[in-house]
Amino acid sequence: MANSTLVTNSTLVTEFMLEDFAETWELRILLSVLFLLVYMGSLLGNLTIIIATTVDQTLNTPMYFFLRNLSILDMCYISVTVPNACINSLTDHRNISVAGCVAQVFLVLFCAAVEIQFLTIMAQDRYVAICKPLLYPMIMNHQYCIQMTLASLLTSLILASVHTSKTFQLSFCHSKVIPHFFCDIPSLLRLSCSDTFNNKLLLLLTAIGLSGSCFTFIAISYARILSAVLKVPVKGERGKAFSTCVPHIIVVSVFLSSAAYVYLRPPVVTLEVVQEMTLSVFYTIVPPFLNPIIYSLRNRQIKEAVKKVVLRITFIFQYKKNEYLSEFSRGRETTK
Repeated sequence: MANSTLVTNSTLVTEFMLEDFAETWELRILLSVLFLLVYMGSLLGNLTIIIATTVDQTLNTPMYFFLRNLSILDMCYISVTVPNACINSLTDHRNISVAGCVAQVFLVLFCAAVEIQFLTIMAQDRYVAICKPLLYPMIMNHQYCIQMTLASLLTSLILASVHTSKTFQLSFCHSKVIPHFFCDIPSLLRLSCSDTFNNKLLLLLTAIGLSGSCFTFIAISYARILSAVLKVPVKGERGKAFSTCVPHIIVVSVFLSSAAYVYLRPPVVTLEVVQEMTLSVFYTIVPPFLNPIIYSLRNRQIKEAVKKVVLRITFIFQYKKNEYLSEFSRGRETTK
């Protein structure tokens, strides 16, 4: 029955059309360049962390294992929406096929679900490291890290598959213009002429079950961390802990609150296209851009690892340059 519904829908709608960032060409260029700069910055920051934590063997710990995984995920997450949206806006090519829309919906949901689970595991890692340091090697062992990573990926795969399949079983007959710069479920539900109650109920249950439980766990973990740190007599250590924990909580709060408002707001509450796009930026673009800064690049060990990598690359480059110059000189002498 589900397959026949999908076939019927594919005959009704063969492609969708996405919205541009702005109506005027000048503003469109400005926003596209801004998003591309954020995209390149995010790729550079996350790639730096991946290289540093892979090359430096001293960073072979659970904390940096999850930082590396988060960086890989963030590179994929921001690549799902930003490049395609910028190209579409600059070329004025707004069409997206149904298959492309399905892929985008699935990947955005998958990456967002993995993101919040990774952030939750990292909060647990910090809690155990600070509040139960003697049990840290036993709790956060390599096997546990692998299991939690695989569990996050599997859970997200199931959730994204269910939501995507349920969304594209609907009939889209109101319009084929998606009021957004990428395909997402709330925009598609508003285009549907089918009954979307089950879809909205599923979104609510997912928000409560996954996002709600993850946010509660993160909040409790950081509350216990801050409580333990306040007992430390050294003021410098307190300030360091606050400067680390507070940005983590802020990013998670912005990520979840913006996503929850877009996905779960009542039908009576309507937003302008620009407002909805702006809110979407906070859960699709901001986290991958800020995570490298607040989780890693402010970390002393990461900075030292990056310096080692840069020095190693510089040394290799200089060695190759000298080798090439010496071979070139020998070649000239032989010619003479």
